[in-house]
Amino acid sequence: MLSVETFPTLQEAAGAVGPRAKFLGGGTLVMRAVSYGDQSFEKIVRAKTVDRAIGSHAAGLRVGAGATMADVLAARDLEFLHPVARAIGGPAIRNMATVGGNLFAPNPYGDFAAALLALDASVEMADGRTMPLADLLATRDHVTGLVAGVVFQRPESSAFRFRKISRVKPKGVPVISIAVHLKRGDPRVVFGNMAPVPARSVGAERALANGSDGAAIDAACAACLEGLAPEDDALATEWYRREVAPIHLRRLLEDGGQI
Repeated sequence: MLSVETFPTLQEAAGAVGPRAKFLGGGTLVMRAVSYGDQSFEKIVRAKTVDRAIGSHAAGLRVGAGATMADVLAARDLEFLHPVARAIGGPAIRNMATVGGNLFAPNPYGDFAAALLALDASVEMADGRTMPLADLLATRDHVTGLVAGVVFQRPESSAFRFRKISRVKPKGVPVISIAVHLKRGDPRVVFGNMAPVPARSVGAERALANGSDGAAIDAACAACLEGLAPEDDALATEWYRREVAPIHLRRLLEDGGQI
């Protein structure tokens, strides 16, 4: 029998989450699992108050984990992330899907997590801990506690780019997603659906470290698969993803973020 427990705060709810208990944020993933009869959990945990605030932070910007994709689209401070939020489902999904929930979304979802990884975001946990988003993604199947918010620096104008490659426009599930932050001397290139979790392309980053001219883009595309491990699924084969990833990375680097 599936039970539901509601707590006044996120901190209290965090103590009730465990291997057999799922936290209910926006519900786009948990409620779908319930509808499909997922037997891996027996309890749903909720919090009466969730942090949806978006604003300035000592590290740059902070977004509460409870902020929805619609909240992101309504925030002027996050204009550079609007293309990412707009690419996630339709209006109904964007009104429910949360930033915190997207960090745990399995393939082929997790576009927003890929974008935040490209921005070198850090995660604030409900118990006060802070960790790099990369560390959370690497251990998210075993992480303890709940995410309270994410913090990251605002990218320079046009330095951040995003591309979603899907077979159905505009709401299709991505075959691949790519987020790029062309930060001087320290670029970030992140692929979604090219590994079990959103992953950095170390080869592409190395090639772009000294600029993004034609030669650097050629080198980045040639090396972009280094360290990635795509898999076959219902959307595409591992072979197909490897073939098209360099093509779409080139288009993103040369033309900007076109979804």
